Amino acid sequence: MPPNPDASAPRERIERIGAVLRAVDADLALHYRHDRPEVQPLHTVYVSAADATPETPSEWGRGAGELIADHSELFTALDISGALPKVRDMLARNPIQDLRIDFEDGYGRRPDAVEDHDARRAGATFQALREVAGGPPWCGIRIRGLTTDEFARSLRTLELVLDGAGGVPAGFVFTIPKLRVAEQVTAAVLLCEELEDVHGLPSHTLRFELQIESPQAILGRDGAATVAKAIHLADGRCTALHYGTYDYSAALGIASIQQSLEHPVADHAKAVMLAAAAQTGVWVCDGSTQVNPTGSATAVADAIGRHYRLVTRSLERGYYQGWDMHPGHLATRWLATFAFYRTALHAAAPRLQAYLDKQGGDVVDEPATAQALAKVVLRGIDARAFDEQDLVDLAPCARRDVLDELVGRTR
Repeated sequence: MPPNPDASAPRERIERIGAVLRAVDADLALHYRHDRPEVQPLHTVYVSAADATPETPSEWGRGAGELIADHSELFTALDISGALPKVRDMLARNPIQDLRIDFEDGYGRRPDAVEDHDARRAGATFQALREVAGGPPWCGIRIRGLTTDEFARSLRTLELVLDGAGGVPAGFVFTIPKLRVAEQVTAAVLLCEELEDVHGLPSHTLRFELQIESPQAILGRDGAATVAKAIHLADGRCTALHYGTYDYSAALGIASIQQSLEHPVADHAKAVMLAAAAQTGVWVCDGSTQVNPTGSATAVADAIGRHYRLVTRSLERGYYQGWDMHPGHLATRWLATFAFYRTALHAAAPRLQAYLDKQGGDVVDEPATAQALAKVVLRGIDARAFDEQDLVDLAPCARRDVLDELVGRTR
């Protein structure tokens, strides 16, 4: 093609294209910041505000350990990776990673004076847990919600919890249930700003999670994904999306016997959540099962197998966190999680070594695949399913700092 004798017009058009692309890049950099530097907890334990105490983590850990001891043959059969000794150790030392004290459905309706008392006691529990070795690094409360009828009570409870805690505990978030429209997040941001202003807190001290348990949170009346809008209205304060198994299924008319984490409506909702949160720094947390390991020996065995399978299934689908509602769930949570990451390590390590060595092989990985392999290995280290030495023994080049650099993580 011969050159255009009048080159000024093309230059002007190219500059306009450049301006458009610079604006696009800036917008993407602002709204899609990739992963957060914090370690995502592998679970959230929900406990009613009427029951939570500083002893809750140790009590739950003992309960889970007793379940393993009482059903040792079953847990040994499930232990495909030899992780059971590590699980017992975790249950004794650090059984709960994220403790959520519940003032909503798990708490019920109580007189204001009673909830005031329990809110102050919840704050004192968080304060006491700061001094406990192996206490949860993440904590928070679930408020009643942000509706006209619930707002005043939710605000009072949140303030009393923080008063009882002597400030905002490290790792604290509050969970907003039953999101239905994105504007509720705008209200949550205003609430945080007001509390920070009144109490002299630095900006963005308060952060929240959104509980997705209404169909309108997934598909709004405008045909758009409400949850995606909500994330970008949160001013960087939204830390996670939590799936509400039973409220969501019930709202769609699913028969109670069919409501579960693996129902197709659950898979659809969580897939939308995962896509909406991707590269925003917002974590996605799977929901719970109401089937507890209690009752007859057969019922307990069925519940253990069911929870182990559900946790494994969630991990396979990219949901690295889930709810636990009973001490026995900790046993299967830790065992399934350790098995998942230890199995992933043995699959990922040789491929990472080959990639870092620029070698060929049966599978030639692209950079994006190598990053995905590195991320699952780093999650396994963070979860304490194995340590860095276990990794280096299998892949000498794949040191922790090398993998951090590969995924663009700074420490």
